[in-house]
Amino acid sequence: MSVPVAYQGNTSLAVADWLNKGDNAWQMISATLVGLQSVPGLVILYGSIVKKKWAVNSAFMALYAFAAVWICWVTWAYNMSFGEKLLPFWGKAKPALGQKFLIKQAALPASTHYHKDGTVETSMIEPYYPMASMVYFQCMFASITLILVAGSLLGRMNIKAWMLFVPLWLTFSYTIGAFSIWGGGFLFQWGVIDYSGGYVIHLSSGIAGLTAAYWVGPRSTKDRERFPPNNVLLMLTGAGLLWMGWAGFNGGDPYSANIDSSMAVLNTNICAATSLLVWTCLDVIYFKKPSVIGAVQGMITGLVCITPGAGLVQGWAAIVMGVLSGSIPWFTMMIVHKRSRILQQVDDTLGVFHTHAVAGFLGGATTGLFTEPTLANLFLAVTNSRGGFYGGVGGYQFVKQIVGALFVIGWNLVATSIICVVIRLLIPLRMPEEELAIGDDAVHGEEAYALWGDGEKYDATRHGWYSSNDDTNHDSNKIPSGVTQMV
Repeated sequence: MSVPVAYQGNTSLAVADWLNKGDNAWQMISATLVGLQSVPGLVILYGSIVKKKWAVNSAFMALYAFAAVWICWVTWAYNMSFGEKLLPFWGKAKPALGQKFLIKQAALPASTHYHKDGTVETSMIEPYYPMASMVYFQCMFASITLILVAGSLLGRMNIKAWMLFVPLWLTFSYTIGAFSIWGGGFLFQWGVIDYSGGYVIHLSSGIAGLTAAYWVGPRSTKDRERFPPNNVLLMLTGAGLLWMGWAGFNGGDPYSANIDSSMAVLNTNICAATSLLVWTCLDVIYFKKPSVIGAVQGMITGLVCITPGAGLVQGWAAIVMGVLSGSIPWFTMMIVHKRSRILQQVDDTLGVFHTHAVAGFLGGATTGLFTEPTLANLFLAVTNSRGGFYGGVGGYQFVKQIVGALFVIGWNLVATSIICVVIRLLIPLRMPEEELAIGDDAVHGEEAYALWGDGEKYDATRHGWYSSNDDTNHDSNKIPSGVTQMV
């Protein structure tokens, strides 16, 4: 039977014989879905979940990081993450800009996996689409990682210091984790599993965010005492983009529109839904009412937890992981955090440590337990891999997962601290007190909500929760507070 023209190679100069149009289309769609998680997803979520006076600054920190990572990525960082090996944990820095590099078939040159005797176990990863698609896809992951770090620093970090932090952290932290676990580095060769970024993205951003928050210092006392979201409905819009965008986040990592990508997308939604419901139930049991902010936190922890094993676990395991991700991070955020002097001293604005570091570590550990052998063979470079639940070498896989997590934690603690100390020598990490008191207008000369009423400028004596001329009972005018507060 003849192959239809639409599926033939070399039909034009732009259709090479190695190009799979379906895989290429899915990879670019997946990359765009991940990009939409950041812009506008997290831009909207950050701009609406914070106090009104920080809406512009918070949204802009995310937007700036997205743009800055793009330029750094194609100039040097892509090949440090996925290029030729320089060190066991780092690739060689070089541009990803020339057409000779970008139009050839995608390949991760350090990803050939070898047996202990030196023979090839799994050949180099070579998806059936151009390198340009790979560079685009991986750039979206790098971008969202920096934006997640920003969540710990909202409401007080000097914007100029943030402008320096982004390229430095991308270069000296993100590229290390990406090459070590994904690009063919020592953890990849050892067999540490991270399907789509539970360690590379979430554990690293959670640890880096907490570490940077320590060095930057806290928000103003008034902001720490009261930090209500300025627009809950917009916050839900951003959260919705984050959830739906995760189809590309996890579904794109097999580098193909195949069976495993379908499993990954399905498991992603199962775990996220379970986690949201468990978190909400715990809020109702403990606080006597459901919190919308809490539901969003539960959704995020579920998405994070399933990420390291999205295409490797069965549906029932995704539910178990959802129960754990909806309860353990809830406990660390709502109970442990409020009783821990150390955690109380570090001002992690959006609780990124709990929603990403704790959930990412939990996901990696449970992946070491629930990785199903048949599904593992569809994706992993190390043949015959399995989770501890399935016996055999599974117990050793769980150990690998813990060791991999400890490396990511340790590297981010040290690298992020050094970066913050270096920046602090050049420019203050924290805004001056006068800017902290005013917010967006002092930092950017702009406000998120500039008009009140019919073209009126905001006037605290007339547009506050109650004016000076109102002597009536004000109980009904109090700002509503959710049961799950920012930590």
